[in-house]
Amino acid sequence: MAWSIGTRITVYNLLIFKMNPMDNNPQQNPPPAPDLWGQPAAAGPAAAGASPGWERSVLERLAFDTLKEQRAARRWKIFFRLVWLGLVIAFVSYLFGSDGTATKTSTEHTAVVELKGEIASGADASAEYVIAALRTAFEDDGAKAVVLLINSPGGSPVQAGMINDEIVRLKAQYKKPMYAVVEESCASAAYYIASAADSIYVDKASIVGSIGVLMDGFGFTGTMDKLGVERRLLTAGANKGMLDPFSPMNDKQKAYAQQMLSQIHQQFIQVVRQGRGDRLKETDDTFSGLFWTGQEAVKLGLADGLGSLDQVARDVVGAEEVVDYTRRENVAERFAKRFGASVGAGAVGTLRSMSLLPSVR
Repeated sequence: MAWSIGTRITVYNLLIFKMNPMDNNPQQNPPPAPDLWGQPAAAGPAAAGASPGWERSVLERLAFDTLKEQRAARRWKIFFRLVWLGLVIAFVSYLFGSDGTATKTSTEHTAVVELKGEIASGADASAEYVIAALRTAFEDDGAKAVVLLINSPGGSPVQAGMINDEIVRLKAQYKKPMYAVVEESCASAAYYIASAADSIYVDKASIVGSIGVLMDGFGFTGTMDKLGVERRLLTAGANKGMLDPFSPMNDKQKAYAQQMLSQIHQQFIQVVRQGRGDRLKETDDTFSGLFWTGQEAVKLGLADGLGSLDQVARDVVGAEEVVDYTRRENVAERFAKRFGASVGAGAVGTLRSMSLLPSVR
């Protein structure tokens, strides 16, 4: 029988009273209280047979019930602590452990890796993220082919070159076909990457091309003269302040920058020619930086046909199941980028806007 706490306290007090009788001096002690535990004389043989140590027995029962209740409370406390610990571990694992990359699967499927947004270091379309996803896709024995799903206006020639070189290496190593599927845009550095694919499929309204290099920025010398602001630039090295937007442009330095852009442009052209081969129908505008619709790009040999991701997976690859291998930032990485790395990204963007960094786009 379970005893409530209030009942236990009452019984305990009564038992203490019974086991510690008061002094018999009537002047010092009041008359004893009625014995609540006593049995009337008329109770018969049952009362006569009562054990003389029943008080101790009741105390022992009270003590054991209290211990049981304390043990149960301790067990529940430990249980809830373990539950909270498990939740914390799961939350931390979600924050830091998941990168969104699909795990390998043995069933036959079409592997897809997304290339979206500006191609730049630290971005979702960086060489680090895209190459990691491509390697996982090519290594999976269940992937019948790899599709690069592109929607990008371009970006860094360095990042594009790294991805292009890795695609060529992975194709040779794993002997798997690799296709590029274009959504809205595949321009500049994005096309630099797409040219490594075995085939390029576009929508008829996609924007394709823009095979060129640019370096843009602003010059503020005229504004500074009108405001009466003097530029004080101290350098050690004749060309250390090259292309400074607050200083007049030097013809020699301008020619040097143009030469550098032309060299990167030739690298771009060579990659496109190697990737497209005889399919490319070159004209005077092919490498001029001009861009075309997907329908016109097919005619010019910049693309191989019209098609979407599902269509290519079904009709070209022959594996309708599509598995996404795109490497995505986890919550912790997004948090760090927002409050930390975003400052550095802003600085890089400022430098690029001031014409200090070349960009293929």
